[in-house]
Amino acid sequence: MREHGLLFDTMVYLAAAVVCVPLAARLRLGSVLGYLVAGCVIGPFGLRLVADVQSTLHFAEFGVVLMLFLIGLELDPARLWQMRGAVFGGGSLQMAASGLVLALGLRAVGLSWTAAIVAGLSIALSSTAIAIQTMRERGLLTTPMGRTAFAVLLFQDVAAIPLIALVPLLAGGGRLEVLGVAKVLAAVLAVIVIGRYLTAPILRVMARTGLREVFTAFALLLIVAIAQLMHAAGVSMALGAFLAGVLLASSEFRHALETDIEPFKGLLMGLFFIAVGMSIDFSLLRASPLLVVSLVASVLALKGAALALISSKLEVPTPQRWLFAALLSQGGEFAFVVFGVAGQARLMPGRWDGILTLVVALSMACTPLLLLLHDRLMRRAVPHRDADVIEHDGAPVIIAGFGRFGQIVGRLLFASGIRATVLDHDPDQIALLEKFGFRVFYGDATRTDLLHSAGIEHARLLVVAIDDQAASLRLITEVREHYPEVRIVARARNVGHYLALRQLGIDLIERETFESSLRAGRRALEVLGVHPYEAREAADRFRAHNVRSLEELLPFLADESRRLSMARAAREQLEAQFARDREARDREVASWTEDEADRTPDARAE
Repeated sequence: MREHGLLFDTMVYLAAAVVCVPLAARLRLGSVLGYLVAGCVIGPFGLRLVADVQSTLHFAEFGVVLMLFLIGLELDPARLWQMRGAVFGGGSLQMAASGLVLALGLRAVGLSWTAAIVAGLSIALSSTAIAIQTMRERGLLTTPMGRTAFAVLLFQDVAAIPLIALVPLLAGGGRLEVLGVAKVLAAVLAVIVIGRYLTAPILRVMARTGLREVFTAFALLLIVAIAQLMHAAGVSMALGAFLAGVLLASSEFRHALETDIEPFKGLLMGLFFIAVGMSIDFSLLRASPLLVVSLVASVLALKGAALALISSKLEVPTPQRWLFAALLSQGGEFAFVVFGVAGQARLMPGRWDGILTLVVALSMACTPLLLLLHDRLMRRAVPHRDADVIEHDGAPVIIAGFGRFGQIVGRLLFASGIRATVLDHDPDQIALLEKFGFRVFYGDATRTDLLHSAGIEHARLLVVAIDDQAASLRLITEVREHYPEVRIVARARNVGHYLALRQLGIDLIERETFESSLRAGRRALEVLGVHPYEAREAADRFRAHNVRSLEELLPFLADESRRLSMARAAREQLEAQFARDREARDREVASWTEDEADRTPDARAE
């Protein structure tokens, strides 16, 4: 096979990523599967555009190191200490349960007990890269399930260290060295000292240079050096980087470090997934397709079932237990290392180290598909819920939509002693609100029969706080047609929504971000030295001009060129008005100064 240079390989990686990842995202398969497919296509078992898979995989593992460093930056030592129960208790329970069922399964297919235990514990280690990347994409990291999954993954990173060290012992060709344990402890202690006492002062020196690239270079140097130190001691590089991040979580450089490192992390994580896809040995799959497919299915089923079974003990919320199992059911990147060591120690018979490596890689590739299957099954499993029977109690107000906007309106009314009937169509949101004492009825407020049950004919006011613009307009159209005497206060998502509401004749409209943005502008003027009174006057003039301009646009909504020219003219008018106001204020100040100067000392004394 012809070898290519670094520049050519880089071009191939980038081209594969920009083709496969957007396609996977468009098909709603997730970016991880896109990267894995890209690796399969360009790798030695695909188009053979890139040959040196192992070097690429070792280099790309630095993406996992950067990811763990950034996660550490989000956890200060106090929070990490609070997680100790979830990390060591939950993590050890997961390792024991998953390792046991996998070891029993591998023993059943012919492996010796020693080999089955090593392989079972190795496959019990999930992929930190895939699980965390997926949780980030889905916004799950800060949920209870996400925090539990992260704690389990963190324990696995710790557990991988003794597991790798024990392989030669179990193979009968090694012994536990006290020197090796001492090296590990010394490396961890060195990271703590560096992160706690040396890094912040050096970062301050780098920041004083005023050169952003120097600051970024030192940040990368710090992480590379810590990773190399941990690697030399035989410790997980990612674990060392995580520990360094935790120690810097409370420093003033936390956000700067996150901003500078994030782009590198994203690129290297993508390269890592591509390298995993490249490592899938399709020749082994062709040689033993039934065995490999059966093993992959068995690993996902056995490990997933074990995870789902123990999820209640880990306090994973019931609706997310199978999601938790799908996220962690794959094998992980540490299994590649363990199987490599096991192969060298001749612990695995025949080609089992290669077969199990292939099984782990395929299980990682199956994770996005498992999550997609989970999502579809959960949607089908959610029972249809009929609208609640609304008990109309003569409340003068109906609130349609009780999200972040509607809740503020409702709380103000309730605090003022005004009763309101609240409608919302999100059952999860309703269940959450009921815990806080709110009585919310489930149902689609755009249905005329539900509005009738809610007492719309007796209501004085309808507050439309629905997030969906089209549904909001449908509701208002229905109410205007059948209950024209009911006053309406409407939420507008943006200018287009505002204009559509005005066309329906609604005059009580609040744009959800307009007033808060205007107040932020006032605060900005005050910080820059403008007197608070003048800042408020400027904001009031801006508000009045903005509303007047929108009203003038209403007759010309169908004429795009006219709208654009009117918008430009309105902006110029506003700038001219503010300029005239500044000139008038300057003349007034100058007049006061001249009057003061013309007064005689005696007059000033009087």
